[in-house]
Amino acid sequence: MHDTIQQYYGQILSSSLDLQTNACRTDAGLPEYVKPILAQVHDEVLARYYGCGLVLPESLDGLTVLDLGCGAGRDVYVLSKLVGEHGRVIGVDMTEEQLAVASRHEEYHRKAFGHAESNVRFLHGYIERLSELQLADASVDVIVSNCVLNLAPDKAAVLSEAWRVLKPGGELYFSDVYADRRVPPELTADPVLYGECLSGALYWNDFLGLARAHGFTDPRLVDDHGITIGNAELAARTGNIRFYSATYRLFKLDNLESACEDYGQAVVYRGTIPHHPHVFELDKHHRIETGKFFLICGNSWRMLHDTRLATHFDFYGNFDRHYGIFPGCGTGLPFDDTIRDAAGNQSGGCC
Repeated sequence: MHDTIQQYYGQILSSSLDLQTNACRTDAGLPEYVKPILAQVHDEVLARYYGCGLVLPESLDGLTVLDLGCGAGRDVYVLSKLVGEHGRVIGVDMTEEQLAVASRHEEYHRKAFGHAESNVRFLHGYIERLSELQLADASVDVIVSNCVLNLAPDKAAVLSEAWRVLKPGGELYFSDVYADRRVPPELTADPVLYGECLSGALYWNDFLGLARAHGFTDPRLVDDHGITIGNAELAARTGNIRFYSATYRLFKLDNLESACEDYGQAVVYRGTIPHHPHVFELDKHHRIETGKFFLICGNSWRMLHDTRLATHFDFYGNFDRHYGIFPGCGTGLPFDDTIRDAAGNQSGGCC
């Protein structure tokens, strides 16, 4: 499968226009602060963008960020601007043709962003085997990935390696394609459906179990939307399977609990994270307005208190007394059934 994907992204696809579906060609809802940065990214890099979400978590200045499956480097270069000259970004990809595009524009972006020295590095290798690239234990602050986990044959190994290289309190923040059921083997073996980021997609509940098994106890859904395939022939092959583009954040915290427990805690957001003066969204269900007292479960408290985000909050309470399960926690399909087209517009849905 590695060879199939390398051929698909290195030889068959020369730009995002060559994709046969909409699955890994979505880029809806770009924040205003990102648009001028993207305007500085080289056209060849932009043309070879294959992604299904936004992988720019908050508060990155001075951090070391690792991009798994960086492709031609679009996200790497945007991140290089956000981490600043004192931060660095490492891109890993297995497709030499993609990395060649990324590498030849390194100096262009250094000048465009006004950096005295380049703060990016590209490595050729497999995201399942980061140890082969001399990426040390606990050496990375944040890991991002954009529509790549579904392409990895050994997804468990990717999550295991991510946990290994992240620093305590670090974060895996990534977008990917998920299915509402397990994809049958005959579709997984289809090279086009796999290359189009569809048949390699995990059933969402299998993903949650896999993440927890590799240390990420409380995966948090940040954003999601249903996706259309945009190709009648390929859509017919997938039958009734529904696909979603979803962004998750997974924190490397050893002391998280398996459920949201209530300890009577609260936080107040100071409004100090760059580009987020009025509200901070920890995830889809935690929209924390600046200056407002916000009740929070023990896991969410730790995700803010024990990470790089701590300096932006005031914290109230402790873990001395337990009040049971936190109100509002439920189970079931986490995604919305709103179907959106490649431009992010609603294009239908199902009950």
